[in-house]
Amino acid sequence: MANTVVLASHNAHKLAELRRILTPLVPELELVGYDGPEPVENGTSFEENALLKARAAAEHTGLPAIADDSGIAVEILGGCPGIFSARWGGPARSDTANVDLLLWQLSDIADEHRAAGFVCAAALVIPQTDDVPGVEICELGVWKGSVLREAAGEGGFGYDPIFQPEGSTRSAAELTAAEKDQHSHRTRAFTALAEELRIRF
Repeated sequence: MANTVVLASHNAHKLAELRRILTPLVPELELVGYDGPEPVENGTSFEENALLKARAAAEHTGLPAIADDSGIAVEILGGCPGIFSARWGGPARSDTANVDLLLWQLSDIADEHRAAGFVCAAALVIPQTDDVPGVEICELGVWKGSVLREAAGEGGFGYDPIFQPEGSTRSAAELTAAEKDQHSHRTRAFTALAEELRIRF
């Protein structure tokens, strides 16, 4: 259990993605899923929400925990949906509803004004013990691009089908997992966090 870290998420896609990202960077780390209670995400930033989730998982399990909070930030919308990305389309919290609403909101916006970025805050919380001081660290990663006019691709999840990364002619949903892992906001944030994980694990 010494190298076990819990991922504070019930999302199986996210667990698989973070195992792909972190295993080459911290081979001795065992990343496990989480089935405990999720806190209310009432932070006012990606960083605050990521830390809220990591703290809750660390407290519930007694294990070191990592968490992320991520979303899409559209420049012309003042950075929205931002921290509200998962529930932008209403209480159903549906990917389809979120995507449809964002496309409708941008329907009259010219291509040159559709700049956006996927943002990820990656947090690590290590509970305090008699032998180990408590640790809280958060790193931020941004993947720049723009919002397409219609969904393309079957891969990924969330806003991937309508996000076109800078320098690409395809949506994030049309990239292979390996291509996405090479450039994504989660990769950027968790690569930075991996430096801290290597020190401690």
